Amino acid sequence: MAALCESFTLCGLGPSGGVGLGGGLLALEPGPDPDHVLLTDRGRTATLFKVSDQKPLGCWSVKHGQIITCPVVCNFETHEYIAVHDDKVLRIWKNKDINLDKVFKATLSADVYRIHSLPNGGPVVLFKGGGVRTLDVLLEAPQQEIENVISDEVIKWSEAFMEGQQPVLIFTTEKDGDFFVYVQKLKMNSLHRYKLEQQESSKPLSFTAYIKNQIITLLCLYSNDSVYKVLIPLQQNTEEEEQILSKSLLLNLSVSGSVLKGTSFVVLDKDHVAVLGSLAASGEESKECLTIWNTKFQTLQTSKELPLGTSGQLWCYEEKFFFTHGKVLTVIMYKCETSSLAAAVGKLKDSQTPDVSSFVNWNTLGDEELVVSLQSQQSVALKSESKMTLRSKRNTVAKVQPDTLSVGQLLLNLKDASTTAFEDELRQLMSKAQMPDFQATIGCVITALINRCKTNPKYYPRNFLLQIVQTRDLSYSLCPDLMAVALEKKDVHLLQICLQRFPDIPEEITYACLKVFLISEAYLQGIDVNLESVICYIDIEFNNKEVKTEIVENGFNVELEQDIWDTKITKETHLMSDGEFCPVGPQKAALLNAVLHSAYSETFLLPHLKNLPAQQAVLFLRYLYYLYVKCSEKINTTLPGIRSPTINQIMDWMCLLLDAQFTVMVMLPEAKELLSNLHKFVRAQVRFYSELNKIEGSLRELQRLNHQKDSQTYSIEVLELI
Repeated sequence: MAALCESFTLCGLGPSGGVGLGGGLLALEPGPDPDHVLLTDRGRTATLFKVSDQKPLGCWSVKHGQIITCPVVCNFETHEYIAVHDDKVLRIWKNKDINLDKVFKATLSADVYRIHSLPNGGPVVLFKGGGVRTLDVLLEAPQQEIENVISDEVIKWSEAFMEGQQPVLIFTTEKDGDFFVYVQKLKMNSLHRYKLEQQESSKPLSFTAYIKNQIITLLCLYSNDSVYKVLIPLQQNTEEEEQILSKSLLLNLSVSGSVLKGTSFVVLDKDHVAVLGSLAASGEESKECLTIWNTKFQTLQTSKELPLGTSGQLWCYEEKFFFTHGKVLTVIMYKCETSSLAAAVGKLKDSQTPDVSSFVNWNTLGDEELVVSLQSQQSVALKSESKMTLRSKRNTVAKVQPDTLSVGQLLLNLKDASTTAFEDELRQLMSKAQMPDFQATIGCVITALINRCKTNPKYYPRNFLLQIVQTRDLSYSLCPDLMAVALEKKDVHLLQICLQRFPDIPEEITYACLKVFLISEAYLQGIDVNLESVICYIDIEFNNKEVKTEIVENGFNVELEQDIWDTKITKETHLMSDGEFCPVGPQKAALLNAVLHSAYSETFLLPHLKNLPAQQAVLFLRYLYYLYVKCSEKINTTLPGIRSPTINQIMDWMCLLLDAQFTVMVMLPEAKELLSNLHKFVRAQVRFYSELNKIEGSLRELQRLNHQKDSQTYSIEVLELI
């Protein structure tokens, strides 16, 4: 039995997606940790991602004019990264390195096709001419001559394995419509060449392989919508120059009159393969989808429609699928269990099987498919005989008590229920706090609510959604459509709570929230917003009357201190662009504070901030400047209140906004005074801290002298600071 589970977005891929992968994704490789992946774009950038957090850990680029020409890989033994740009230039670096111009560089004598990194065998370099070298041997003499073993042939695919202590490399080539397979055993310096048996009126589109018991199993996806299997023994006694490899049919990609036009595929285990392609039925428009097939019983186990389209590439690591969907890189978890006939046809009776239906999407599966996919959970609840028709089975499902229904079955039954009954059932479902996969269930409940919002634009359960987000530990990846709907409805309160509670919000969504929060003040006046982050420090002017809630800490007051500190410095320190008052109202200030608290990567947020309208950028900078001055008035540079922004957050956002909008700010007349005052304020602070640094040595000496003396009696000492 195989099933697709939860999915989430790892990163955006468009020009403004934050990853810089506007040219498309070249490859995805495993990183130094099982939870890490390396993304290489079709340009000059490689990015290391932590999958569980959907956050980048590092990003490296070659110079403009240079192009990364093969996927970046990780050396698992040294935890270094290896890239080749412009076909021949090898680069090696570590996590701490930032500028690739300053890392190790070697120019090779031949063009590189691919680098394969083996966990226990080190990196192996395959050249376009078919020559193979381990990285260690190559680095001993980078300019060594590389033999050309495949004249006039073009490499189409390659893979590397470890057989015991022996690295084995396999690659396929094509010449004039004929396909060849090469197997190289590196330590024995043994190379075998085979010719692939031709298939009439079809050709191989994609390859994958695995090795077991000294036998390589090569799987070939052909253009006739079939998968073929080829067995290649590693032990070869014959010295024939060329052997023809026969193939056997493994799988026909057709089901119920529909044919899957596959573009790429991966092996999951000995009985399952996953295929990415377009499923087409006669007379119907083809739909791209991800499918899992049981090769033992020739059955389609599960599928997921991908309406936004894909690039045709599919990767699989650590029981996760990776593929492009529209303008994002999507991750889908899956699971495969022991293959049996009962599992293949959806009738495996296993009460311990996790509730896969928690992740069913109503919009992509028909009712019949849902019922079939849930047979393993229905076996306990249903008492009817297996010969019942599908219609009678659905009727039986409807009669089962809610307590015995799986999440998917309950959601299916509630699809056409009234709004009141729908929400009541979902609340009862959430109250079962001890059920397995509880977090996934909550995510499924939110998905059900969002789906109903999409089908019925007038329906929007704002209070219900707020209750769920405020009382449950959720994440963006668990319910990615929630914030999208909230943005569409301009539900700023829900967006505020999501920003405060979700740890994994993409930078694109954070920017969208910022734009919504910077809308007109009049729109926010009557909206309920959490003000706990602003009520202790904000100064607002109503009808020329000041409402000031100022907290004096440790007896420190700005006005009193003005007589003590240097007059010029103090005056410059307290200049404001728009007087003493906050440039935005309390509602907008609280919403902007939620944005300041959200996690982000500067690399991926900066492109979005460049698109912020000029007037909104100036207003946001005024508010940041106001917060900066407020923090500087405090001895500990900390604003009072709950979830108030810190001085570091304020400074980081101010620098980021100026980096993104500096040219616009310089050209805007209304921003001139603001930038001038900001410059004066920062200059005054630099002077002030410079003066403190001058007496730092004297203060330390004074502290040392006080520690040396242990005066038991009253005394007065005069210390002269020179």
